Amino acid sequence: MKNMTRPFAFAGKAFSLLLALFFLCPIASGHPQIGPVELFGELHGAPYKIGVPANWNGTLVVFVHGYRDKADHHGEVDDRSVPSDPLLEAALLGQGYALAASAFRDNGWAVEEGIQDTKDLTVLFRSLVAVPDRTILWGVSMGTVISFKSLERFGGIYDGAVCMCAIGAGTSRFQDSAVAGALAYDLLFGIPASWGTVGEVRNDIDFETEVVPKLFLEVSNPINFGKFEFIRLVAGIPGQGIIPPPTFYPNWVFAHFSNFESRAELQRRAGGPFVQNLDQTYSLTIAEKAYLAGLGVNADALLLHMNARRNIVAPPAPRNYVQHNADYSGKIKHPVLTVHTIIDEIVQVSNESAYADTIATAGRQDLLFQTYTNGVGHCHFTGPQFVLSIIAIDNWVRTGVRPTAASFPAALGFVPGFVPPPFPQP
Repeated sequence: MKNMTRPFAFAGKAFSLLLALFFLCPIASGHPQIGPVELFGELHGAPYKIGVPANWNGTLVVFVHGYRDKADHHGEVDDRSVPSDPLLEAALLGQGYALAASAFRDNGWAVEEGIQDTKDLTVLFRSLVAVPDRTILWGVSMGTVISFKSLERFGGIYDGAVCMCAIGAGTSRFQDSAVAGALAYDLLFGIPASWGTVGEVRNDIDFETEVVPKLFLEVSNPINFGKFEFIRLVAGIPGQGIIPPPTFYPNWVFAHFSNFESRAELQRRAGGPFVQNLDQTYSLTIAEKAYLAGLGVNADALLLHMNARRNIVAPPAPRNYVQHNADYSGKIKHPVLTVHTIIDEIVQVSNESAYADTIATAGRQDLLFQTYTNGVGHCHFTGPQFVLSIIAIDNWVRTGVRPTAASFPAALGFVPGFVPPPFPQP
């Protein structure tokens, strides 16, 4: 799960419609002229960047980046650059938003550090620039874990968040759900002892040099397609009842199993293995079993073997570390907008159902709005979708009026009325 913000081009009808939406949602200036300001620096070991336009509207948007691979193998170099997309930044600055972003003091599953570094950067903005009228978190991928937790812990600093391609189930449930794919793979192809086990991958496993070569040979053999389809379906990728495009295979295989290395890095932070499957049940629908039978796969036999191996239990201390730092209570105090592509090979769209359940259990459902796009891939959003999402959460925070489905038009690639499937495991 890498930071997926990338350059984009505004073009054609999408740009015209977005301009019309801007005029329908005028942004009033909230401060006397402070900008233009552009600041760079390092705060407690975390490189940062701040930008303020001349027409600052009083809203500070703090970007929270996704997972960055840690340079923990020979020849790798840590990316310590501040996440940046010049075209996207220009579009947002042009709309009057002040922007801030941190590279965090560390790479990997740096949720604990990310929460603190994002808070420190927000406080620094107040001392270097001004106190904003509104501060909105903008998280993508792993950055949504930081954003969700930050809203729960520091509701007095942040006024809202837009979380895109979100790990809505929380880290422990999200990682537990990935066990299904690893267990099915072990049954069908075998996990080498050098990789570790289904429940505890080796702490220093390297995905590119160890996992990829074996996977490449397996996906290159056409006879294995049915086996990988079983793995995909039992792991709930991209979600029950969602039919992926023909190009989904084999890319989803490599994306899903890249989790081996990121899980190993989190294991080191947690002090040991943290996933478990005691409370999971592995199943498929009648239609899925029939589909697999047509590919020569006996799903019932495989499910029987998988359910016989629901014996993975995590030691209390590592499990508690993950739950404390990267799971949610749902007790938010300010609005949250989530945006997810329907077809996501890394963070299934069913994560949105899990987060909605958490928020509802906490009685805060009026503070959550969820919308979806027809993009294919993890965090594959267009420039207009990014910008419109920022405008939508800003207007909600500013006015107190919750968005509606009409706020996210189909002409920009949103899918009104989509209901995500349930998260596959408890």
